[in-house]
Amino acid sequence: MNKFIKGFYFAWKGLVYAFRTQINFKVEVIAALFVIALSYNLDLDTTEWLWICTAIAVVLITELTNTAIETLVDLVSPEFNPKAGIIKDISASVVLIAGLFALIIAILILLPKIFHAA
Repeated sequence: MNKFIKGFYFAWKGLVYAFRTQINFKVEVIAALFVIALSYNLDLDTTEWLWICTAIAVVLITELTNTAIETLVDLVSPEFNPKAGIIKDISASVVLIAGLFALIIAILILLPKIFHAA
C-alpha cells in the first residue's frame, strides 16, 4: 500500500514540474480552466461534457508525454543530433494534433451555444 501511495506523490511531482517549467503546459491548464468555466455557464449536457473533458485530457496527456520525451532526448543526446531533433519535432506534432482535435470539439460544442445565448 505504501508503494501505491508513493506513486501518487511522484505523479504529483511530475505535474508540478511540468507546470513550473513548461509554459505550454501552463497555458493549456489555464485554457482548460477557462473552457470548464465557460462550459459550466453554457449548461452542457452529459455527452457534451464528456467530449470537452476528453479533449482537455488528451491535450494535457500529450503535453506531459511530449515533456517526458524531450527530457529523455536531452538526457540521451545532450549535443546537437539531427535525429534527436526529429524525435522532438514528432513529439511536439502529437500535441499539435491533440490541440487541433480539442479546438474542433470546442467549436462544434461551444460556438453554437454561445451564439444561441447571445
